[in-house]
Amino acid sequence: MKRLLGLVYGVVCYLLFLGVFAYLVGFVGDLVVPKSIERGSAAPLQVALLVNVGLLALFAVQHSVMARTWFKRWWTRRIPRHLERSTYVLLASLILAVVMWGWQPIPRSVWAVDHPVAAQALHVLFWAGWGIVLLSTFLIDHFRLFGLKQVWAHFRGNELERPSFQTPGLYRVVRHPLYLGFLLAFWCTPEMSAGRLLLAGIWTGWILVAIHFEERELVDVHGDAYRAYRDRVRMLLPVPKGHPRPDRDAPSGERLST
Repeated sequence: MKRLLGLVYGVVCYLLFLGVFAYLVGFVGDLVVPKSIERGSAAPLQVALLVNVGLLALFAVQHSVMARTWFKRWWTRRIPRHLERSTYVLLASLILAVVMWGWQPIPRSVWAVDHPVAAQALHVLFWAGWGIVLLSTFLIDHFRLFGLKQVWAHFRGNELERPSFQTPGLYRVVRHPLYLGFLLAFWCTPEMSAGRLLLAGIWTGWILVAIHFEERELVDVHGDAYRAYRDRVRMLLPVPKGHPRPDRDAPSGERLST
């Protein structure tokens, strides 16, 4: 019975993530959803800044701290190991929902792109960003990333193999395509409001900090293999980095599935 409850818990957490993620696309793009980054009751500027920065800080702290190895070791002494990822997904989804619910629009225009071709190109990049986010999760094992593999393996009574270090698809071009996708989705708009600029700026800063800590852990786990990968492939820009030093070249096709 406990195994079945664990499986149901993992599926519910995953479905909640899907709903929140879909709403996030509409929220950032100001599409369909009842409350978006541009629509809602507006508070005075100082209040809006304080509330929005506080909400984003809450999400960044939760998302970053719970992803760290030291926290996982502490956390799995308190909850079953197979539920750790699903619980992370649950809390991240709930906090992101709170961010969108509590967001205070700041509709002041910062810039606008009037040329129809340029505006259309930005719309295309916006949707390409979300596509890259989703594709990246599948490249590094989508169902493990969101906890379903863990609860399914426990339900079946199987041991889940440790994730391997691989560089599939987009990971051969940039080290963090998932983060690149978010940056495209947040920054690519023909009409940049002050509120969206705040969201994009803080999210970008959080991404850079998250990459720093994530890559420190990857180096700790994979050593020279990841250092060589880091030397060979750029962090976010999909442009060639030149030839790595021969003594630090990593084995082909390896990347950590996080």
